[in-house]
Amino acid sequence: MTTAPWRDPALSAAARVDDLLSRMTLAEKVAQLYGVWVGAATDGDGVAPHQEQMNTDYDWDELITLGLGQLTRSFGTAPVNPALGAQALARAQRRIAEAGRFGIPAVAHEECLAGFTAWGATAYPVPLAWGATFDPELVEEMAGRIGRDMRSVGVHQGLAPVLDVVRDPRWGRVEETAGEDPYLVGTIGSAYVRGLESAGIVSTLKHFAGYASSAGARNLAPVRAGTREFADVTLPPFEMALREGGARSVMAAYTETDGVPASADPQLLTGLLREQWGFTGTVVADYFAIDFLRTLHRVAGTPAESAHLALAAGIDVELPTLKCYGKELVAAVQDGTVAESLVERAARRVLLQKCELGLLDEDWAADTPTESIDLDSAENRAVARRVAEESVVLLANPDGVLPLSPDTRIAVVGPRAADALAMLGCYSFPSHVGTQHPEVPMGIEIPTLLDALRGELPDAKVTFTEGCDVSEPDVSGFEEAVARAREADVCVAVLGDRSGLFGRGTSGEGCDVADLALPGVQGALLDALVETGVPVVLVLLTGRPYALGRWDGQLGAAVQAFFPGEEGGPAVAGVLSGRVNPSGRLPVSVPRGPGGQPWTYLQPPLGLAGEVSNLDPTPLYPFGHGVSYTAFEWSDFQGNDVIGTGTKIGTDGSYDVSVTVRNAGDRAGAEVVQLYLHDPVASVTRPDVRLIGYRRLELEPGESRRVTFRFHADLSAFTDRTGRRVVEPGALELRLATSASDVRHTAHLTLTGPVREVGAERRLHCGTEVSPTPCPTPGGRRPQPPASA
Repeated sequence: MTTAPWRDPALSAAARVDDLLSRMTLAEKVAQLYGVWVGAATDGDGVAPHQEQMNTDYDWDELITLGLGQLTRSFGTAPVNPALGAQALARAQRRIAEAGRFGIPAVAHEECLAGFTAWGATAYPVPLAWGATFDPELVEEMAGRIGRDMRSVGVHQGLAPVLDVVRDPRWGRVEETAGEDPYLVGTIGSAYVRGLESAGIVSTLKHFAGYASSAGARNLAPVRAGTREFADVTLPPFEMALREGGARSVMAAYTETDGVPASADPQLLTGLLREQWGFTGTVVADYFAIDFLRTLHRVAGTPAESAHLALAAGIDVELPTLKCYGKELVAAVQDGTVAESLVERAARRVLLQKCELGLLDEDWAADTPTESIDLDSAENRAVARRVAEESVVLLANPDGVLPLSPDTRIAVVGPRAADALAMLGCYSFPSHVGTQHPEVPMGIEIPTLLDALRGELPDAKVTFTEGCDVSEPDVSGFEEAVARAREADVCVAVLGDRSGLFGRGTSGEGCDVADLALPGVQGALLDALVETGVPVVLVLLTGRPYALGRWDGQLGAAVQAFFPGEEGGPAVAGVLSGRVNPSGRLPVSVPRGPGGQPWTYLQPPLGLAGEVSNLDPTPLYPFGHGVSYTAFEWSDFQGNDVIGTGTKIGTDGSYDVSVTVRNAGDRAGAEVVQLYLHDPVASVTRPDVRLIGYRRLELEPGESRRVTFRFHADLSAFTDRTGRRVVEPGALELRLATSASDVRHTAHLTLTGPVREVGAERRLHCGTEVSPTPCPTPGGRRPQPPASA
């Protein structure tokens, strides 16, 4: 028996795919370019708007005779036992392979934004909580566990991470991002990619690009970002996740920028992504986005025209189901409207990735699981607990009300205290799909904060009342809430969001808000509790920051948790009891007032407070802020901290800054040392400060660690007036800080030499080194590597 060259694993992937394409008909090539969503609603009751309009009727048995590119959400569409789901997926793959001439299965993809979006799978904290950890290593470990669970049931591709940078916190999908800073988003996102890819899952970066910059924070609204904002804020996390993470897929964004939809933008999806950045993987459409070129953007008149625009731009795969890349595309190629080379280009990319995944091999089929599958193991829950604990941010504790005394009287008040779903973002399975199936058990154990607090403090007298709903205007519960507070030594007010989709929540996709006031009447409830005179500990379980200036100086303490996942209740309760020393840092600023938005900390001078406007946008709590139960001392700073002393490096040079951090308290804790760049004079306006490095230090009582940041001039690069990314000569300040506004030490540098243009090889990441004891070296300088190093 002779094996066709495309089946021969000894040949290169390119040779195998070339041979396979030479044997395929046009229709068979096109069949590799779309997915099918089995079981998706067509009656108007789907997860998303337009879903019922976009789903196409097809004959499954006939369709798969041509082959199939992707299978959409076999686990994430409805509750299914993991073992039974894996068996069903394996059967579907065998049918696909047996029906086609070449025996090639589909790529199975799933959502994995806050864990594998499947019934019974671990619900991890949302990405905004990942950002709050400032701990890429832990995020990578978490992603590896997510990826291994997905592979265990036959999934190949994960639609995560989201690398959008928050530009307006009113946007509903803030919870899905890692924060408002591109360096934080890029480093956390790259870590997630590495973890997912290490498990053999194709990581899909989304949403490329500009989606979070939609006007007025409205989902899918046009993007009006300038070219430099796009280049210097929006794009760097994607570039970092490709270069330092190794992502193999990218999802095009729904939005348009300056009139051009991302899904029809060849300069973005081909010129930048492939020709400049060298990306060789697959570009997939966001769900229904290709036909949205016709129905929403109105830049195409027919499905075939939408297909032509998307293919020409560089979208290889239509998701989630067949609409534009089927018979209409075949007919358009046959009549000469669409060049067959575009189909060939996309099919080659898809098949190369299938080859990488082993799906072109004769022995591609995995064993069908016959036993139960545990997607929420004890090991998973332990990692989920660690991420949750590290992500909790203690905003304020001015009078030491926290930790709570073990035998105190506690009135727990608020609509989020006794609801397990208060812990979950909108892409966790119980919130995303489970709410549509109330007859089905949740599938995982999610302790509420109320139950967890009672477990943490068994000797405390704990009472509870909701006080109000998350979003409804009913205030009838205020009287009981105030009464319970007056009877207690301390009141724990647990307020926040209900995650949902498209207006079914206060946070989540399509749940945008007009301002940053607490939802519903929760602010009025907090007012009533504060007026009792009993110390109030505010606990926020949210998907975005909310304005807290109204209660500045009136609270006993304030704790922020961003949808901390299934182990979030015990994590937050651990902070309240003192078992957990809080170490989270804000990945987004907390505003003082609900209006005056949008605002993030990446502001040039005229974006800051000043005499030219009566509106002060300065946040109540800045980016990077967080309080601990222990104290940290910073000493032995090494760097030129005197202006004008002449420390100079070239525009391709390096410089080290270091500091020793000591835990001066009596309990273990973590300090996050942050490095910010200030550029006093540049050829275009620059953010007053921006994060360029950070390091989380875990310290025992009395322990010291010395952290050194390896600054390279590439990290000062920005986009100039001509559109080039350059490093300019001139003065710079490197600021070591505990937040964007709390600077501890400043190193003054001068870059010398010519303006230097930098490209895809530039350094994106600030290296750090940690040593257990102080070990200073003279001058803070080290040998300067060549620009290409």
